[in-house]
Amino acid sequence: MKTQCLIIDDEPLACTLIADYISKIPQLEVLAICHNALEAFEVLKNKQVDLLFLDIQMPTLTGIDFLKSLSNTPKVIFTTAYREYAIESYELEVLDYLLKPIPFERFFKAVDKYFKSVSSINTQTLLSKPTEMPNYIQINMNKKHHRILFDDIIYAESLKDYVKVHTKGMSIITKEKISDFETKLPDFFIRTHRSYIVNSKKITAFTSQDVELGDKEIPIGISYKQQVFAILKKV
Repeated sequence: MKTQCLIIDDEPLACTLIADYISKIPQLEVLAICHNALEAFEVLKNKQVDLLFLDIQMPTLTGIDFLKSLSNTPKVIFTTAYREYAIESYELEVLDYLLKPIPFERFFKAVDKYFKSVSSINTQTLLSKPTEMPNYIQINMNKKHHRILFDDIIYAESLKDYVKVHTKGMSIITKEKISDFETKLPDFFIRTHRSYIVNSKKITAFTSQDVELGDKEIPIGISYKQQVFAILKKV
């Protein structure tokens, strides 16, 4: 029997992304999608929910207040753009705390925690399927579908409503906002600037102002510095 998932988020794009990720894992199934806590109350009253993907900042009732109001709480994974609620979330004993934009690799790890926490489910069926995590991204350009290995991508840059993806052999332009494109990348990619995402494996040097990818210099935006340096120290 599949794990019944409830997605609660007031952002339609965020709901679509989580639903797409769930569809990639055979053991999971989307039971319902709600855009606020009041809708979710109705679902929980009438249906059996195993796993909640819960946003925090929502109108009328926050995800944290919603969770505190439940008497019979399913397993919960927070999905949020705000870091400051992390400590409070762990006090509520949630399974995981995913920061938007959420790469599939990070989502997969959170789901793995769910299966490990439920003793009646054989986690090996999930862990033995590494092929569920693709090692490429599909990009559409001029009615042609290109499959590009993540390891081959050097960096991506924003061109307003388009993204230009640079590899060693070619560059491809696709109609997509860079913030949406970022959600499809694994966590070894770093957003260094509002206009740039780089493959951390390709970084050859860095300063307080930029990262170097061979002979290409990519700027580090002021608002991204703390996050970039935290990641680079681990790479």
